[in-house]
Amino acid sequence: MFLNIYDIIVVGGGHSGMEASLASSNMGSRTLLITTNLQTIGQMSCNPAVGGIAKGQIVREIDALGGYSGFVSDYSTIQFRMLNKSKGPAMWSPRAQCDRKLFSYYWRFLLEKNIRLDLYQDTVTSLIIEKNRIKGVKTFLGLEIKGKSVILTNGTFLNGKIHIGGKKINGGRIAEQEVRGITEQLTKNFGIKSGRMKTGTSPRVDGRSLNYKKMKPQYGDEHPRKFSFFHKTKKLTKQKKCYITYTNQEVHNLIHNNLDISPIFSGSIQGISPRYCPSIEEKVYKFPDREQHPIFVEPEGWNTVEVYINGFSTSFSEKIQYQSLKKISGFEKVKILRPGYAIEYDYFPPDQLKPNLESKFIENLFFAGQINGTTGYEEAAAQGLLAGINAHLKIFEKDPFILKRNQAYIGVLIDDLITKGTKEPYRMFTSRAEYRMLLRQDNADIRLTPMGYNIGLISEENMNILNNKKLKVKKCISLFKNESLKPEVINPVLEKNKSPIIYSNKKIKSILSRSEIDIKDIISIPFLEKEIKKNNFNQEILEQVSINIKYKGYIDKEKENAKKLLKLENLKIPNNFDYKKIKSLSLEAREKLDYYRPISLAQASRISGISPSDLSIILIYMRR
Repeated sequence: MFLNIYDIIVVGGGHSGMEASLASSNMGSRTLLITTNLQTIGQMSCNPAVGGIAKGQIVREIDALGGYSGFVSDYSTIQFRMLNKSKGPAMWSPRAQCDRKLFSYYWRFLLEKNIRLDLYQDTVTSLIIEKNRIKGVKTFLGLEIKGKSVILTNGTFLNGKIHIGGKKINGGRIAEQEVRGITEQLTKNFGIKSGRMKTGTSPRVDGRSLNYKKMKPQYGDEHPRKFSFFHKTKKLTKQKKCYITYTNQEVHNLIHNNLDISPIFSGSIQGISPRYCPSIEEKVYKFPDREQHPIFVEPEGWNTVEVYINGFSTSFSEKIQYQSLKKISGFEKVKILRPGYAIEYDYFPPDQLKPNLESKFIENLFFAGQINGTTGYEEAAAQGLLAGINAHLKIFEKDPFILKRNQAYIGVLIDDLITKGTKEPYRMFTSRAEYRMLLRQDNADIRLTPMGYNIGLISEENMNILNNKKLKVKKCISLFKNESLKPEVINPVLEKNKSPIIYSNKKIKSILSRSEIDIKDIISIPFLEKEIKKNNFNQEILEQVSINIKYKGYIDKEKENAKKLLKLENLKIPNNFDYKKIKSLSLEAREKLDYYRPISLAQASRISGISPSDLSIILIYMRR
């Protein structure tokens, strides 16, 4: 039934587990994905959307490295929007509303296509560990399955407890059994710390019971884009509308009057809530002066009446959920299909992991996704991809694959987790990345695809696509640098955009670098339009060129700062470095450095409580 021994066993079939399974198997490892229910592989447990602020950048990075979240999202998109287009390109973030069923279907299809990947339905209840080294897993059905490496991607299932009003239901998702045994084994037998976190989801309602005329429609982009740089899917010729409405004082009064029976405020829930995705009851309590909160009405697919109510996550009873929703404009005749709920679950603080997401305590045991204290499909998928890559590299005795903070949002995510840990569900934002001008969504392939190619996740064909893109960008920039515009040609455009006119020929690059001039203004000039068509410079190429020219100063400054950081990154600290012997370090510094075991001086600098003088002392000892 099984191989004698698998290279890698992945526990859990969510966003993290799927990326981990395909990464390891595509790199050549015989992989087993084991999950409690094969029918719920790839399920979107919360809202049916992928991407958003900073999260969209992560999805494009996953695709650039050879992962699949972007491809599956493109396949199942029902509406696409590029968020923050009114701001600079560092803030542009793609977001796709997806068809929930198509999303799950296509993930399952991709997993089943891989001949080096086996799927099995069962529940892992404990791990086989000998001399602090992973050897395999034990299941609910009594099986022992051997593996050289194990990746835990259990999501919200470890000792999961669901709260709906006064009801407490043991489960990892509604109507799905929780998983017991793994937390107890790791904490009691191996001293690994665990904690409890809480997240929640919103009610789903019957779209036919809503009055959309009372809501404001939200349309997709006129020219919708894709997440994937390489995988081709059908052009999105039609899109579903989303809607926005608002809570009101009546809703707030009803919620406020029932806070004492909310599981969050009554003491039933002990887990820590996500700061950036609070429940409706937490919003009403924390922001008493707010007259309204936005409610986003999001369809769940092409052929369903089910609608997700984004912004109304709650743990109230079904009765109070219903009463509250009915007071929202457009929801007067609402019919609830599924109530919202809160869920508590075990997680393992991620400062117990190495930079490759391997446990510091048990060799070849990797952790990825919500089990590390993060929240969101995108963060989970990114960790799964990196865990799958590194589990494969580890068992084949190759160097780990670690992304730096100036290389990817994924690098920021993992570095934050392992050096700072998290005491609340971690969510990625553009503000967390100090090099966000370098880490744009449009250049993720330029930054990361060569790395994906080097580790075997990017094909020769896709690498050629990237190289062709880079050549075209270079050629277009050269055209704009060398060709000039005459005053009589460009001045009408400048006047129209309230930009100072010119009196002698100016290079195209000089005109385009003006903040008030868009590349669309430039390429409409007849001789340039001809050149662009001749060279097949598409929208993607022109956007790259425009950003590189307009924001050159900012980009160069961040590159310079990144070079300075690289010097510290290159100052590697030996793995056996004995901090306890350095008495000139503070006791706090010695304890933290010995616990975190940073791999470089740069990583040491990001540990809370480590001062510049501590770094200088370490550097002196390293030179000795």
